Amino acid sequence: MHGIIFYEDRNFMGRHYECMSDCADMHSYMSRCHSCRVESGCFMVYDRPNYMGNQYFFRRGEYADCMSMMGWSGSIRSCRMIPMYRGSYRMRIYERENFGGHMHECMDDCDSFMDRYHMSDCMSCHVMDGHWLMYEHPHYRGRMMYMRPGEYRSFREMGYGGMRFMSMRRIMDSWY
Repeated sequence: MHGIIFYEDRNFMGRHYECMSDCADMHSYMSRCHSCRVESGCFMVYDRPNYMGNQYFFRRGEYADCMSMMGWSGSIRSCRMIPMYRGSYRMRIYERENFGGHMHECMDDCDSFMDRYHMSDCMSCHVMDGHWLMYEHPHYRGRMMYMRPGEYRSFREMGYGGMRFMSMRRIMDSWY
């Protein structure tokens, strides 16, 4: 079983809520969340309910002050468990929305779309295999977005209009 424990206050203080799967709205369990401990597994946490807003990736470990670490002013409002995956990885990234423009098929991590593909923008993608993290800046920095298998026709329509994705990495089973 994978599990994460959320705490109302920094340094694992205050009321807590244990979660073993996805939780679309943590407000019904606790009014705020400022620290957490991942017992096992990998999770994406979000600063808005229903897996919306800024995202941050957590794997096994202790996070005594999540808000400072992530640069958020609010609180964790929802979380999604990332299932362990041991197969091959494959994703197509596109320069434009609706799978338009130049396309590149990726099967491993890429620390810079510009350096590897001479691509200055990535506005849609199709994840065929595996679970991925896409990052706002090269070298896996900045805000991120969790991508599971499926079609993502428009990052802008998903609420990421002012954000460019410039690197990506696979969520590997060794991270669990």
